[in-house]
Amino acid sequence: MNILRFVSFLITIPFVLFFQGCQNRQAATPSPVANVELATVVVKDVPVYREWVTTLDGYVNAHIQPQVSGYLVGQVYKEGSFVHKDDVLFEIDPRPFQVALEKAQGELAQAQAQLGKATEDVKRDTPLAEEKAIAQSQLDNDIQAELSAKAAVASTQADVDQAQLNLGFTKVKSIIDGIAGIAKGQIGDLVGPNIPLTTVSQVDPIKAYVSMSEQEYFSFINKINAAVKDDQTSPQEDPQLTLTLGNGETYPSKGAFIFADRQIDTGTGTILVAVSFPNPGNVLRPGQFGRVRAVMSVKKNALLVPQRAVMELQGNYQVAVVGKDNKAAIRPVKVGDTVDAMWIINEGIQPDDRVVIEGVQNVTDGALVNVKSS
Repeated sequence: MNILRFVSFLITIPFVLFFQGCQNRQAATPSPVANVELATVVVKDVPVYREWVTTLDGYVNAHIQPQVSGYLVGQVYKEGSFVHKDDVLFEIDPRPFQVALEKAQGELAQAQAQLGKATEDVKRDTPLAEEKAIAQSQLDNDIQAELSAKAAVASTQADVDQAQLNLGFTKVKSIIDGIAGIAKGQIGDLVGPNIPLTTVSQVDPIKAYVSMSEQEYFSFINKINAAVKDDQTSPQEDPQLTLTLGNGETYPSKGAFIFADRQIDTGTGTILVAVSFPNPGNVLRPGQFGRVRAVMSVKKNALLVPQRAVMELQGNYQVAVVGKDNKAAIRPVKVGDTVDAMWIINEGIQPDDRVVIEGVQNVTDGALVNVKSS
C-alpha cells in the first residue's frame, strides 16, 4: 500500500511543477502599454461667464380690448402682421351708437333752444325791471332759467361728446406699433370691455428676463443703475452680453441691461433682471426660450485643459499627467468654470504640464504610456 502511495506521489510532482511554472510565466507577463494622446496646459486670461435660462417677451405688450359692447362685424388686420399705432384692427356694429349720437344731438338742440329763449327773456326784462315796469322777482326768475338752460346745454353737450366717442370706439385700433397676434374674437361675437380681442407686441427691441442671485446682481449693479438713468430709447449694447437661442446658435446682436425688479424674491433669493436685444426683421418672438450669458469677471493667468481630460468620480475630479519619462501620474484637481471646450483648473496642475486627452481610461498611476503623435 505504501509503495502505491509513493508511486502516485512521484507521478503527481511533474504536473504540480508544470502548473506552477505556467502561473509564474503568466504573472511575469507585462501589462500592455496604453496608447494616449496629450495636450499641454494652456495659460491665458479668460473671461468668466454666467448663464441664465430666459424667456423672451415683447418690449411692450398691448392687450387690445374694445371699450364698448356690441357685435363684431369685421376683422381688418391680418394675424401675425406688423401694424401701426391707430390702425383699425376690428369693427363693432356702429348702428346703435350712431342712433345714440343722433339722439344726443337732438337733445342738445332742444337745450340750446331753451337757452336762447331764456337769454332773450333776460335781455327783455332787464330794462323793464330797472324802470319798475315789472317786478324784480320776474327778472330773477328769468336769470335763474337762463342759468339752468346753460347747465342743460353743457350736460347734453357732454352726452353728445360721449356718444361720438362711443361711435369712434366701434373701430378697435392698435395703440402701439408692433406685431398683432391671433384674433380671439370671431365675426358675430358679442364683445365688450372685458373681452380681449388680440395682443400687439413691440418686438424690436425685445426683452429677455433672467433670475439672478443676489451675488450675481451685485456684480452688475453699476450697469443696471446706469441703464435705468439713461434716457435713450435704445439702451447702449454691452459686447459681453449675449443670447444663445433654442437651436444652440448665438444671436448676432448683443444685449443691454434695462432694469431690475424692485425687490429680491425672498423664497428663491433671486431678483428678476430685464435685458433687451435688438430684433431687426422681428426674428425673435415673445415666448421663445434661450440662455443669456454675461461676463462676470476676467481670470488672470488661468490654467486650462480640454474638458475631455478631466475625469469625475463621485464629485471628485482628476487628470492624468504624463512626465518627460512618459510615466503617467493621476492627480486630483479642483476645477473652476468651463470656457468653451476648456475647463479652468484652480489646483492640481502646473503650466506646461502634459495631460492625457485620449485613452485616459486605460491609464494607471505610475504606468508607462505610449504617446501618439497628434
